[in-house]
Amino acid sequence: MPTIKDVAKEADVSIATVSYVLNESGAVSEATRQRVLQTVTRLGYRPSIIAQNLQARESRIIGYSWRPVPPDHFNPILEKFMLGMAEAAARHDYHVLVFPTTELADEVTPYREMVESGRVDGFVLSNTNLNDPRVRYLLDEGFPFVAFGRSNPEWEFPWVDVDGADGVGQAVSHLLDLGHRRIACLAWPEHSLTGRYRLGGYHQAMANGGLQVEADWIIRAENLYYHAYEATKTWLAMPPERRPTAVVALTDLMAISVINAAAAANLKVGVDLAVVGFDDAPMAGYLRPSLTSLRQPIVDIGERLVTMLIDLVRGGMPEPAQVLLKPRLIVRDSTALSAQF
Repeated sequence: MPTIKDVAKEADVSIATVSYVLNESGAVSEATRQRVLQTVTRLGYRPSIIAQNLQARESRIIGYSWRPVPPDHFNPILEKFMLGMAEAAARHDYHVLVFPTTELADEVTPYREMVESGRVDGFVLSNTNLNDPRVRYLLDEGFPFVAFGRSNPEWEFPWVDVDGADGVGQAVSHLLDLGHRRIACLAWPEHSLTGRYRLGGYHQAMANGGLQVEADWIIRAENLYYHAYEATKTWLAMPPERRPTAVVALTDLMAISVINAAAAANLKVGVDLAVVGFDDAPMAGYLRPSLTSLRQPIVDIGERLVTMLIDLVRGGMPEPAQVLLKPRLIVRDSTALSAQF
């Protein structure tokens, strides 16, 4: 491959002159500029992107880490989210470097290594939580980052999040309209900030419906199939007059557990028990019965975050810096067939 030295020699100019022409900088006559460009074309010279980035002190790479899931688990939104990020990055001539988080006890180390080595220009975070060590570290370093999710209210940083409270509120309102009054919620452990928002939406919607939430209508479980399955069995073992007639699950995976546990108990989902999920995974419409679920604008979120991050990298500030998007309830057979209770 021809080098910049070859171009300079062939065009009978200095290496600096070739650099001035290619970078559109410096004082170069039009005749010299044309001679250099013609030589570049004739030799087929292509400037080194790596060298250009080093000179500009930027990598044009965005870092993103995710938490690997167990083999029997699935993450229905990860692919859409990464697609949105990759497409937005490509439009700005950036690339996304993905790396899995292998040590949850020390999530900061890979970020510190990349910051100190200059390997990336900024980060997109996800799965954020209260007192998130990654957020605190990047804030202290003054290093560009944006997040899919919130953290401590007093920590100021750019984020995009889905309004989980509004989403679960939509689900509960839908079930109330169908006549349900014993509506249960399959929630996440208390340490989950996202889970808190979604459970808060459940409580608010039930209060708006004039209903008192019974303590045993809420069960907390990890976002794992068998945890949710066992939790559902607890409800199904209750006497029919006390058993919930509808369940709002905080993910589609948990909702699938509810559907299967109900089927094993000879209950007809959509008639004897209504079920709502959250995420609207691609498989939701192909289940039998098809699953009513809350659809998150995931691709849009990925695109927004990358655009916000590039603004930060370039010295600007995204406006608005914090965006809360509402999910959309997609009604299917797991609730649409419900009888009036």
